[in-house]
Amino acid sequence: METASSPATAARVLSVKPVGTTAVLAELSGLHDVLALQALLLEAPLPGQVDVLAAAETVMVKADSPAAARRMAARLLAMDLTVQSHAEGALVTIETVYDGEDLAEVGRLTGLGADGVVAAHTGQVWTVAFGGFAPGFGYMVGENQALEVPRRSSPRTAVPAGSVALAGNYSAVYPRQSPGGWQLIGRTAAPMWDLSREQPALAAPGDRVQFRAVRELVEIAAPAAAGTSGHAGVQSGLRVLSPGLQSLVQDLGRPGHAGLGVSSAGALDRASVRRANRVLGNGPSAAVIESVAGGLRVQAVGDQVLAVTGAPSALTVVTPSSAAETDADDDGRPDEVRTVPMATAFALLDGETLTVGAPERGFRTYLAIRGGVEAETVLGSRSTDTMSGIGPAPLAAGQLLGAGAATTSNVVGNPELQPDYPDAGVTVLDIVPGPRDDWFDAAALESLCSQDWAVTPRSNRVGMRLAGEPLRRSRDGELPSEGTMAGALQIPPEGQPVLFLADHPITGGYPVIGVVADYHLDLAAQVPVGGSIRFRWAAGLPASADTSRNRSQDSQDEVSN
Repeated sequence: METASSPATAARVLSVKPVGTTAVLAELSGLHDVLALQALLLEAPLPGQVDVLAAAETVMVKADSPAAARRMAARLLAMDLTVQSHAEGALVTIETVYDGEDLAEVGRLTGLGADGVVAAHTGQVWTVAFGGFAPGFGYMVGENQALEVPRRSSPRTAVPAGSVALAGNYSAVYPRQSPGGWQLIGRTAAPMWDLSREQPALAAPGDRVQFRAVRELVEIAAPAAAGTSGHAGVQSGLRVLSPGLQSLVQDLGRPGHAGLGVSSAGALDRASVRRANRVLGNGPSAAVIESVAGGLRVQAVGDQVLAVTGAPSALTVVTPSSAAETDADDDGRPDEVRTVPMATAFALLDGETLTVGAPERGFRTYLAIRGGVEAETVLGSRSTDTMSGIGPAPLAAGQLLGAGAATTSNVVGNPELQPDYPDAGVTVLDIVPGPRDDWFDAAALESLCSQDWAVTPRSNRVGMRLAGEPLRRSRDGELPSEGTMAGALQIPPEGQPVLFLADHPITGGYPVIGVVADYHLDLAAQVPVGGSIRFRWAAGLPASADTSRNRSQDSQDEVSN
């Protein structure tokens, strides 16, 4: 019988695994087939296809619903991957100072020494095979495997922008400061990502890269930030008096740009955004303010209609006793103070202030203004992506936010019921096994769902870092980088899970043991720092090491409904 790699047989997808409830991962025999499948999916998208992300040996396809994801497996397995080869890309030269923190360690791992690593890195042409992780981050394949090294056992929480790095058989440049587990050998000032260019990525997939060693770098002025949340000449909107711990402009995100290394981002609690906009008669993806742990204080510029959803918090409105003042006036008369309910439209008249208190339960609140927050769109969205730096900057005191025109109704809606929100106790989240649960034995899978995982202060919009009894892998080696998504539970070698949230890197090289079901992602976003999470296999799936490898389509239907 001929195999898929036989010359007489058309190249095809080897297998398809579920990634949570709304994506699938197609496994292929090599990079050539990966690029072929990516090209076919971009030319003729599957029904329900939202995004496509190529990686070393896989292609992840995101769907707009669990039903669409379930139907994709058979279609992918039937596809003929015979396509014409692509034209050779441009040659890009990147000047590099080789003084990275891991240079000596890479020299030891390869046996080349530090000088030998520099010679090997600059002595070959690298080709950008695919994008991922972050905008402008290209996975570059060399002409040989002399520099093959493992990732770090524990990723750094902050890798400096411009870091030149190695992992596996790949080299890459970090476009901006971000978490990362690659070995750092040098640094460059080359602008790897600039939205003002027609092609934002300096080295796009298919391009060739030559690294050139230099003693010092010529610093290039950073491009203007893409997207702002404040507009000159705002006549009607909100003035930020205090942004609290962190307040960001968010909408429902920017799906469809994974090939550029851009995640969907967007609000972490999507249901709360839709609820606030529905109450105000806005479109569902009108931009709102996402705030963490209370402390946001704003003042109306002109009469406004607002609503606050998400974590239940005290909402206090202060009406100055004099229209010219924001606190008690000079004659000592007190300001008028009132409270307003959550998930209800209310007026904030010109000069009045609103303060969002610390949440009673949950973690994130959403302040919506009728018409939506006016901010510049970047790649079709007004959302702030803290991982990539795309979108409006975090809100700052004194900033003016304009009210937009993203309304769908002439009237506001009825008050809505708020769901239950987690407290500092234990929150149960449903997870779907895989796609790499076969990297763990039955004991590790049982441990995943039999203990409470503490949410540590190192958590942010990129991911929730959890602490508990470490999970041990049942196999050695490195997993080739592959696409991932919000809800993925990635397990670094140290064994402490990282639960990816909306601003996650779009590719990763640590095995994903399971993925939080899409219907529980909003709940996960509301678990506060200091709270705990207990994972539960969705639809009663067993916690065994073979649940993902040979799971039938009927089983996948069960967990996706």
